[in-house]
Amino acid sequence: MSRTVKIISWNVNGVRSAHKKGLLDWIKIESPDILCIQETKAHEAQLAPELAAPEGYFAYWCSAQRKGYSGVAVFSKEKPLHVSMSLGSERFDSEGRLIRLDFEHFILFNVYFPNGGMGPERLQFKMDFYDAFLEMLQELRKTHARLVIVGDVNTAHNEIDIARPKQNVKTSGFLPIERAWMDKFVGHGYVDTFRKRFPDTVQYTWWDMKSGARQRNIGWRLDYVFVTEEMAHCAGEPFASPDVMGSDHCPVGIILELE
Repeated sequence: MSRTVKIISWNVNGVRSAHKKGLLDWIKIESPDILCIQETKAHEAQLAPELAAPEGYFAYWCSAQRKGYSGVAVFSKEKPLHVSMSLGSERFDSEGRLIRLDFEHFILFNVYFPNGGMGPERLQFKMDFYDAFLEMLQELRKTHARLVIVGDVNTAHNEIDIARPKQNVKTSGFLPIERAWMDKFVGHGYVDTFRKRFPDTVQYTWWDMKSGARQRNIGWRLDYVFVTEEMAHCAGEPFASPDVMGSDHCPVGIILELE
C-alpha cells in the first residue's frame, strides 16, 4: 500500500522567537508528518514544554555546546527506528548541526551546514564539514540507498539561485569553492528535488532582513531537499513557502510518495 509523507524544513532563526511568532499554530495548520528545523539557538531545557515536545509529535533536539547558537530539531509523527546526532567528530558535533532519523522506508538527515562568511577559518570549517558529510553519506549508501537530506546548506548553487550573482562572487555562500562542492554533491547522485521539478523557476528561501530585501525579493536559495537517485521516483511535489513569515528563511518541503 502506498502512502505519502509530508516533510518540511525550515531555518527558524531562533526557535523561541519563532514560538512567540506562532510556530506551533503554523505546525497545526500545516500538519507535516516530519518537521525539520535549523538554527534553533536553544537547549531543550530552555523551552516551554509545548515547544520542546509539540502535541502529536516525537521530538528530537541536537543543540550546540555554545548557548544561543546553531542547533537543529526534528518533530515526527512516526517514531523513528533509530536516531543519531553525530558526524563522527567532536569538532563538528559540538556545534549541534545534524540529526539522522532511520525510518522503515528511508533515512532522513536534517542538517544546518556552517556559514563560511566569518573569515578563512570558518570557510575552511564549512568545507571540511561538507566533505565529512558527503563521505559519511557515501559510506552509508553502500548499504542504504534511500536517503533524504534537508536543511540550510548555506550556499546558493547556481546563478538562478541568487538575485545578484555578479555582486556576490566573492561572498561566502556563492564562492566558486562552495559551488564546486555543490556540483560534486549533485554529481554523486543527490537530486535537488526543487530544481529537478522546476529547472527555470526563480525561488529564494533567504533574504537579508536588515536591508528589507524580502519586500523586494532580493534573496538567495540556501535551503534544499535532496534525495538519492534511488529515491527520485518517490519525490512528489517539492515546494517553498515564501509567504510564511517568522524568520529570515522560509520553509521548504516535499511530499514523498512511498510504495
